[in-house]
Amino acid sequence: MKKALFGAVLLFCASFALAQAKPEDGGHEIQFWTGGGYTVPGGTSSIGVWNAGLRYGWILTRPHGPGFLKGRFEYALDAVPAFVVFQPGNTAFGAGFNPLNLKWNFATRGRFAPYFELSGGTLFTNHDVPNNTNNINFTSAAALGTHILGESRNWSVEVRYMHISNAGLGDLNPGVNTVQVRLGIGKFFSKK
Repeated sequence: MKKALFGAVLLFCASFALAQAKPEDGGHEIQFWTGGGYTVPGGTSSIGVWNAGLRYGWILTRPHGPGFLKGRFEYALDAVPAFVVFQPGNTAFGAGFNPLNLKWNFATRGRFAPYFELSGGTLFTNHDVPNNTNNINFTSAAALGTHILGESRNWSVEVRYMHISNAGLGDLNPGVNTVQVRLGIGKFFSKK
């Protein structure tokens, strides 16, 4: 068992050896991320969130667009094994999956690769979020951030607006609106 685990870790690390320093045509992205934030007006108040996950993305286009809008389109999937909602009365623990991450990686500007993202997914928790609603919710988000490119890996920092809602699965649907800061570490790589 230990040898199999060690072999899996070696294969995972070897995939990083194929890394590129920036988003490239036909490339891929792998990233570990974590973020957290607090509610803003427009939904249930006095709620904090923290989440962590793993992303796998595909760079789908060559650079195109005018001037400063020039960039590449990326599609990504997020597995979210840790999602904690700190709300009055209880703390909800959950997990989710974001099958829809549409990301525009603006053309690289030196060590910085800014991006804009729209995403959506699901969230399953052990308590209703918010209280007295439903423990199955949907998430939608918009983010603005940048990758800070290094030789072997990159960091990312972003501001993310996330809406959590049960979409009418429960009798009540006040929703939760948060602004979060998300940090990530990852790699862009090519399978060529």
